[in-house]
Amino acid sequence: MNAKDILKNADDRMKKAVEVVREELIRIRTGKATTALLDTVKVDYYGSMVPLKQVSNVSTPDVHTVSVQPWEKAMIGPIEKAILGANLGLNPINDGNVVRVPIPPLNEERRKELVKLTKKFGEEGKVAIRNVRRDAIEHLKKAEKEEHMSEDDRKRAEVDAQKMTDKHIKEIDDLLAHKEKEIMEV
Repeated sequence: MNAKDILKNADDRMKKAVEVVREELIRIRTGKATTALLDTVKVDYYGSMVPLKQVSNVSTPDVHTVSVQPWEKAMIGPIEKAILGANLGLNPINDGNVVRVPIPPLNEERRKELVKLTKKFGEEGKVAIRNVRRDAIEHLKKAEKEEHMSEDDRKRAEVDAQKMTDKHIKEIDDLLAHKEKEIMEV
């Protein structure tokens, strides 16, 4: 394996780590309604568990409400039950045609807890990125020992791996800063 392949593989894995952090942060409730809050909810649809989006239209009519319009009226009960059972701290309201999910405003203590949670996700992502860098450097050293590359090439590739690591860690820091600002806004 040459340095270019090793670095390309490392870059792909780092991008995946950043994407995982981004997805985790999207799920954190900020007091504003977003359809992503219900992405993890699975509904019992005639005996099989399917994502909520496959049995209904999920929308946000305003900043404090998520609206779930089932395609079949018979699904209202199972949808309401699934949202309650998802342990999201949300209480759906069923009006017979639509399930409305009011998003309660966050208190200061809960906001601080959410900021800690975002930082935890961010740190996990950074650790994953550093592990990828370590693996890439080990592969580079192994390739040098097997005489697939020179010492100078290995050192250049290690510098590139560090630059890549710094770039992806900065991406995570930017995501965290944006999410923290979003959470702390009243």
